[in-house]
Amino acid sequence: MRKPPRASEALESYRMGTHLWHGIALIFATACLIGFAGWTATALWFQAPGGPLLRGAFIAAWLIFALAALMALHRGHGKFALLAFALALGGVLLWWHTLRPSNDRSWADDVARISWGEVHGDQVTLHNVRNFDWRSATDYTQRWETRSYDLRRLQSLDMITSYWAGPAIAHVLLSFGFDDGQYLVFSVEIRRQKNQEFSEIGGFFKEFALSVIAADERDVIRVRTNIRGEDDYLYRIRLPAQDIRLLFLSYISQANELLQTPRFYNTITVNCTTLIYRMMERIVGKLPLSYRLLLSGYLPGYVYSVGGLDQRYTLEQLRTLGRITQRAQASDRSESFSQDIRRGIPPLAAAPATH
Repeated sequence: MRKPPRASEALESYRMGTHLWHGIALIFATACLIGFAGWTATALWFQAPGGPLLRGAFIAAWLIFALAALMALHRGHGKFALLAFALALGGVLLWWHTLRPSNDRSWADDVARISWGEVHGDQVTLHNVRNFDWRSATDYTQRWETRSYDLRRLQSLDMITSYWAGPAIAHVLLSFGFDDGQYLVFSVEIRRQKNQEFSEIGGFFKEFALSVIAADERDVIRVRTNIRGEDDYLYRIRLPAQDIRLLFLSYISQANELLQTPRFYNTITVNCTTLIYRMMERIVGKLPLSYRLLLSGYLPGYVYSVGGLDQRYTLEQLRTLGRITQRAQASDRSESFSQDIRRGIPPLAAAPATH
């Protein structure tokens, strides 16, 4: 028979277990403290009042406090250190939740207005449709127009992906085509202030407002291919006519809501891809989740996998056929810009007749 452990052995085992759990708890608390300290320092950099010097002072004071709490944690004053840090962090979070988006800022010219629409049956009047004439990134003629559309003439939907930072990241635009040759693009964009540059990190920290822009293709596509040097691809989307109509109206609804209730842009949760995904879910029902919804450059593969692209061709063939960069550059200011960029892209096969 196995002898029961002696009291001293049991006590030693208990002590070892206690030390182990204490060590794990200390590592976990340290990681949390460092993580929250880093998050707060970044939040202060993007949102603390004042210029760089004042923001730097806020950050320095916070990091000194966090370092003192960390030292106290490792010197046996864990409860006091964590309580003090938690109270300070609570104050930071209260301040964070007081930050509210606004439509009242000195906005960059290309996002100075938010598009909005009026719907009366099949007739839509869109206000603030952007139609800039771009000569360079800083030289352009501003044009904000009011346009009318007949939803009965809405017949097609195209997706444009515009790449500027490698294959994983792209801006996504949807272009709605009418049977009279008109195209209207909706673009979900950051609303940045004058002289403010885009920052992926800032997009996590309430740096930008959210904007929905309705625009002419010669503006919103051409500025990317011909002015900013981005690489663009156009894919024809397979979607029933009634769903295309609902998506068009969803964009108008989103734009009208932003006009009344501004929202912050978020690099992950509220951007040009996730907004489309949520609108489509409301129209067609539950859609599968995928990393390609976050890495928007791979979105065409996702749309292909759910049957949204022309299945007569492989994804790579559609990508090759749909590369519009050179065609857009060649067409430039041409009145036939929309037709020029679509040359060589096969039309979708007609939907089978239903009985």
